[in-house]
Amino acid sequence: MLKKNERIDQLMQYNLEIIQSSDVFSYSLDAVLLGDFAKVRNRDDLKVVDLCSGNGAVALMLSQKTKSSIYGVEIQPELVDMAKRSVKLNHLEEQVTIVERDLNAISTDHYDTVDVITCNPPYFSINEKGHLNPNEHLAIARHEIHVTLKQLMFKISKLLKMNGKVYLVHRPDRFLELMDEMRSHAIMPKKVRFIYPNESTNANMVLIEGVNKGKEGGFQMLPPLYVHDEHGEYRPEVRKILYGEG
Repeated sequence: MLKKNERIDQLMQYNLEIIQSSDVFSYSLDAVLLGDFAKVRNRDDLKVVDLCSGNGAVALMLSQKTKSSIYGVEIQPELVDMAKRSVKLNHLEEQVTIVERDLNAISTDHYDTVDVITCNPPYFSINEKGHLNPNEHLAIARHEIHVTLKQLMFKISKLLKMNGKVYLVHRPDRFLELMDEMRSHAIMPKKVRFIYPNESTNANMVLIEGVNKGKEGGFQMLPPLYVHDEHGEYRPEVRKILYGEG
């Protein structure tokens, strides 16, 4: 089951085991917060898609919220392999399907068919200062090498049904760009929550809910989430998200 330099980590709230590799990819708090933030009805007739799925952590989390089919789309074959083995490890083969695909190449046959999309995309544009990570896998996961924010929003707007929902996690310093791209592709931002490492630092993540071709109005700025207390320990809400405990 495990390959060289791989390990199995537990997502305790969901009782899931996920294969990770520091050499290839490991999910972090942003993925867990996205999986918790996303709202999926507990039905069996929805189509749920996790774009930029990595090692499948968010797709697996969503499987614990709904009986519907879930598809994880990931471009890197090594991550697809890890995700598929995690699906098998958790006996979710009948519900979760991992697909190796460049999301820009997703067929028009799938347009207007998806009820809910989640996405933890690359955060950094390739024009930003700084060098790409020398690890090819991490560079693709973190930088817009294969998909830009504009391309991502275009594809999301095409895949979602009318009033279908998208849930994103991203960087606050691209918040205005995110809002502009969402609205330019007729995805109406509806809920936003900023995530702070603690009360004395700036936000380092933002969670966003959008509705495809949704109506204007009804926007909510949710209360901030502070991850750590003054002692550096996880706050109760974060502990509940991570471990299922208060």
